[in-house]
Amino acid sequence: DIQLVESGGGLVDTGGSLRLSCDASRLPYSSCCMAWYRLAPGKDYDYVSSIRSDGTTHYAEAVRGRFNISMDNANKMLYLQMNGLRPEDTAQYYCAAAVENYCSGSRCYDGSGISGYNYWGQGTQVTVSA
Repeated sequence: DIQLVESGGGLVDTGGSLRLSCDASRLPYSSCCMAWYRLAPGKDYDYVSSIRSDGTTHYAEAVRGRFNISMDNANKMLYLQMNGLRPEDTAQYYCAAAVENYCSGSRCYDGSGISGYNYWGQGTQVTVSA
């Protein structure tokens, strides 16, 4: 079963914008943290941004000031507004959720890799042309 479904990726020029969406309505449990990660060829899953259940947000240094994460709790939708896109932002973007035993800390996991979240979507491709 697919619990997280991303959409909104595409091809844009440098400096352009995209808004990614993640439908989390089918998560079996409430999440303490939701996050966006990205995966570029030859690299590990890179943390992009996260939002805690209390609304606290955090961003990777590479996207701070350009990206904005938000959550529509009523509709269980996660968003990532991406402005000022650069070619180095090109990657497959994944929505992730931490639930139950993955919610042991007071902060959302912001490391690389997939170990901090136990639910993942299938990804949406973002390509930024130079």
